[in-house]
Amino acid sequence: MTSVTSATAPLLDYDEVIATYEPVLGLEVHVELSTATKMFCGCANRFGGEPNTQVCPVCLGLPGSLPVLNGAAVESAIRIGLALNCDIAPWGRFARKNYFYPDQPKNYQISQYDEPIAVNGYLDVPLDDGTTWRIEIERAHMEEDTGKLTHLGSDTGRIAGATTSLADYNRSGVPLIEIVTKPIEGTGARAPEIARAYVTALRDLLRALDVSDVRMDQGSMRCDSNVSLKPIGRAEFGTRTETKNVNSLKSVEVAVHYEMRRQAAVLDAGGTVTQETRHFHEDGYTSPGRSKETAQDYRYFPEPDLEPVAPSAELVERLRQTIPELPWLSRKRIQDDWGISDEVMRDLVNIGALDLIAATVAEGVSSDQARAWWGNFLVQKANEKAVALEDLPITPAQVAAVVKLVDDGTLSNKLARQVVEGVLAGEGDPEQVMADRGLAMVRDESLIQAAIDEALAAQPDIVEKIRGGKVAAAGAIVGAVMKATKGQADAARVRELVLAACS
Repeated sequence: MTSVTSATAPLLDYDEVIATYEPVLGLEVHVELSTATKMFCGCANRFGGEPNTQVCPVCLGLPGSLPVLNGAAVESAIRIGLALNCDIAPWGRFARKNYFYPDQPKNYQISQYDEPIAVNGYLDVPLDDGTTWRIEIERAHMEEDTGKLTHLGSDTGRIAGATTSLADYNRSGVPLIEIVTKPIEGTGARAPEIARAYVTALRDLLRALDVSDVRMDQGSMRCDSNVSLKPIGRAEFGTRTETKNVNSLKSVEVAVHYEMRRQAAVLDAGGTVTQETRHFHEDGYTSPGRSKETAQDYRYFPEPDLEPVAPSAELVERLRQTIPELPWLSRKRIQDDWGISDEVMRDLVNIGALDLIAATVAEGVSSDQARAWWGNFLVQKANEKAVALEDLPITPAQVAAVVKLVDDGTLSNKLARQVVEGVLAGEGDPEQVMADRGLAMVRDESLIQAAIDEALAAQPDIVEKIRGGKVAAAGAIVGAVMKATKGQADAARVRELVLAACS
């Protein structure tokens, strides 16, 4: 059975694919490091600057410029290798990967070829059903990122059919780690799920290491997914395709699923799969890119302008001590400590609140209070501003300070929300916002009593109802007092005083 997508590629039904073929995956994940400067020069490593404002002769590849290796990037690479259970190479060299493309101004990329910094690792990836799948890691190597090209005039935004291409070299030279798996076999029908789970786990691990912001939407983490099929029972791998620069977790799963169905349709029709790169389209299909080069095409040779990388055993062991608990194990421990369900934990992870809540709890407040702020009020503010929760201009320490002001009676929940809004508006820390806006609770009972007396005098009919036993009518007086005190009185105490005055 075949079907047709918007890309007009014939696809085999997924169940038929699994009945006939065994998928083999290979995942290459590129991660931009969050160092202050670029890999081989002192230019700022910052996302979103004006085009071509974070460049210099080195990252532009101008004649006579010489690269200098970023030591912080090397340490980050070692920590990534250790977290992936890799062996760290005691000695290795950079190489020149030669190719011409406008996003690489010097016509070669400085990378590691046959001597990567980390090799032979693994990652035990948690799956949704509670089991784990071990992904073997071939290597993690250091290189520099390329610039960014924007193609104008084509329907797809790609170079084919474009009338103009704009080059921004701010990203050229940004420290990059490429993490390459060994062939992933035996996944069967779960291949797309396992691909997504691996990239998800890797993203969470890198975030826990604090080596990258792993923002797939901004390109600081990108996945190339290699897929091939072989008839069940055959040892020899099929011809693979490489879907380039997949930029979301869901898209990784969709790209693998699509390529399996597309390749199976080709093979079932008696055709052969072309070894090539492919582009992923957000509406769920891939299209041909270019014929896949081999290593020989790049004419690798040792980079003559850089000394070998030779981390000492002492440095490696010191960095090993900085490797944090695996994020999914940490989440399980936190979930047990907080007593929350799998569904609640999943929601907190999905909105990016878990680490913020944990940091707020570390400031001395309860998990329930921290979750109430980050998981409700603040996520609403983030949605209103169309930013990530972590990008809101408020810290866990500031949220904890607001919680403590509520706990000690200085603020009501309503006033606390006004304080938080002031912090988000850049008016200062919670105590300063509270003082500047005059938001502290009114504690002077003589002032409260005066407001109560005024409200009672203005509504004698309500007083009679209260005295007649209709205690609920006291709400009207309480409301008037709260309005008169700008919401800064304790409503429960006001109610007590109103009932006492009418008794």
